This record gives sequence, C-alpha cells and structure tokens, in this order.
Amino acid sequence: MDWGMHNRMSRIFKEDGRTVMLAVDHGYFLGAVSRLEEPGKTIAPLIPYVDSLMITRGILRNCVEAAGGIPVVLRVSGGNSILGDDLSNEGIMVSIQEAIRLNVSAVALSIYVGSKYEHQTLTNLAKLIDQAQDYGIPVLAVTAVGKELAKRDAHYLSLSCRIAAELGAQIVKTYYCEDFEKVVKSCPVPLVIAGGPKLKKEEDALEMAYSALSCGAKGVDMGRNIWQSRWPIAMVSAIRQIVHDKATAKKACDLFHHLQNNPKPAK
Repeated sequence: MDWGMHNRMSRIFKEDGRTVMLAVDHGYFLGAVSRLEEPGKTIAPLIPYVDSLMITRGILRNCVEAAGGIPVVLRVSGGNSILGDDLSNEGIMVSIQEAIRLNVSAVALSIYVGSKYEHQTLTNLAKLIDQAQDYGIPVLAVTAVGKELAKRDAHYLSLSCRIAAELGAQIVKTYYCEDFEKVVKSCPVPLVIAGGPKLKKEEDALEMAYSALSCGAKGVDMGRNIWQSRWPIAMVSAIRQIVHDKATAKKACDLFHHLQNNPKPAK
C-alpha cells in the first residue's frame, strides 16, 4: 500500500485496526430526516467520540468546524431521492478534485447489486476507484439495498461485498445478518456495518454491533441508531466501548444505562 493510502486508512482505522464511523450523509436522498434537521447541532457533540464522519460536501462545508481535525469519508454518489421510483439510479456527483480540496480521508459510493441499475452503480465504483487510486485516496463501497430491506441475508451480502472488493474498494460497508461470519470470510478487505433504520431499543443496536465485531467486522458506520437515540452520547460511548475496548454487549448496555441516567457532558 502506498504511503498516502496507508496514511489515510490509518486516520479512519485506529491502532487496533477498528473504527467508529458516524454516518450523517442521509440527507442526500432522505432530506431533513428526523433529528438531523439541524446537522451542526446533531454532529458537534458526537465528534469527540467518533473516529471519522461519513458526510456530504454540503453539510461538511456548512456544519462542521474545519479546525476540528475529524477525518472525513465523503459521500460522492447521489442523484436519487426517496421519492423516486428506484434508489439505485445513482451517479458520481462529486469530482476527485473536490475530494482533494476538502482534504478527505476516503470517498464513499453505493452499489446496488441485483437492481435495475446494477451495471451503472458498479461502473461508478470502478471509475471512482481508478480516479481515487491516482491520489492515494481509499474508496468505501456501500452495499446498498434501497427500499428492499429483505435482501439483507448472508448470500446477497457476501455476493455484494465480494464484488466491491474485487473491483478494488479498500473498505466495504454492509449490513449485519444471520451467518455474518460467511460475509466476512468472503470479503478480503475491512468490513464496517451499517446501523440501518433506528431499532426499537438501543440495546438491540448494541447487541448487533457486538455480534458483528465478534464475527470479524472492523467497526461500525452507524447513524440513526446513534443520533436518533434520545441519549446519543450514551449510545456512541457504548458503541465505542464495544469497538475499541472489546466490551461485551452486556457491559456496553450497562454503560449505556449508566450514562442514560447520569448524562455525560459533551467534551
């Protein structure tokens, strides 16, 4: 791995090889989603607890302090919305020169394997990897499923993750599922798990994170299950304990409940 690529990867993945990424890019197709109506107010208190932000350029420029030094994974795919017929109809919306201008640590793009626009999104990924490779910038491929959440099984996710890795992605973001260890074994690059829609209980999200890490995931790229919680700092602290302190789900839940009842001040 070239020095620049290695350096950028090390900004995202810490010395233990793991990462807590905070996904706040949802507005690119969902608009002002609940609890992210004012992104700056949601993001700022959580930055001290996470290793990087997955974010769009508009929110980065307008809602995140440039002096903070938080590593950025820049969402560069888009061109769709929740109102459209098919979420897989995406293109590359941000140039590699813009990513360099913003000093990002990685760029992110969604692929939709098995969808109407499968070929388009896979071609997008290959093009982005070619462009980013010239500048030593890692590419994170998101194995998106659009509105078809039932697709989140080991067979489909293994297929999607392996294709992303075969095309050259340095990191893959995917969903946790039953038999997740099969997904991990099939993918030769680091996997981080998405949180997906907000779960009913925070404890469920903590259990999911613990199970994914136990199966070999290298971290989380979680959004709604952190900042849509009524106790986001307690939630991100518990997630961080699972990822970097290798805590059990029970220990993380205990920490969450403690901080829930004794709020931890923002750093």
